Amino acid sequence: MDLDLYGRPVSLQDLGSSSFTGLLSSYAPHLLPGATLRNVAGAHGIAGALPHGTTIVAVASDEGVVLASDRRATAGNMISKRDVDKVFRCDDFSAMGVAGVLALAMEFAKLFQVEAEHYEKVEGRSLSLEGKAHRLAAMIRDNLALAMQGLVFVPLFAGYDTDSGKGRIFSYDPAGGPSEEHRYYSVGSGSVFAQGSLKKLYTGDMPTSDAVLCCVQALYDAADDDSATGGPDIARRIFPILTTITADGFRRLPEAEVADVVQRVVAERMSSPDGPAAVLHG
Repeated sequence: MDLDLYGRPVSLQDLGSSSFTGLLSSYAPHLLPGATLRNVAGAHGIAGALPHGTTIVAVASDEGVVLASDRRATAGNMISKRDVDKVFRCDDFSAMGVAGVLALAMEFAKLFQVEAEHYEKVEGRSLSLEGKAHRLAAMIRDNLALAMQGLVFVPLFAGYDTDSGKGRIFSYDPAGGPSEEHRYYSVGSGSVFAQGSLKKLYTGDMPTSDAVLCCVQALYDAADDDSATGGPDIARRIFPILTTITADGFRRLPEAEVADVVQRVVAERMSSPDGPAAVLHG
């Protein structure tokens, strides 16, 4: 008979669970993200000193959705890292951007990748996009104890819905409550400024290329007003992460392509520091 790490018998039925996180909780809970911190007294006291990821934006386009982020991580008032990757491919048609306590967020994103793969292998089919969004909500809810200690991370989930043929965006509160957002959304410390920029620039059914440009403008505006959000660093060639999810699948834009968009935005800001104005129709 197979035994788990604690010497307990493992049934085939249990091993056939479509939830990898559920199996991990039952047989190896110490491998879950943040497990070593769950019973640490005063863990909330160290939360502010840990590196935090900041601003994530998502914009729906006529082909799907664009998910993007800045590259900065901060620890208190210090920049702890300038080139963090905060957008992760979940599967062919979905991705997640993470803001908050960086170590937990990155572990969590990787665990969700395995969760999606495990479901597909056990069930012989992929979860629907909405199913992934709700599975993600349950995983966030399991982290509530750490969130109550100040160890909070908040994902922004986006993907191409193969059933409806359009891009969809889902946001979450720290307790795992999911909300479907329409057109655009942002999370993280610079989100209020990014949202203002997106509100000004977004138009319905915009092409993917325009949605990419819209994301870069929003991240630029967020960095302009939020010290925790990193703007494009042309000298070091550190640019935002830009990804698209369409009927053709997930794609991360190569550096050269991102550099072209960034250079265009920066050049425009030299003459118009506050960015493009929204078009008013009489």
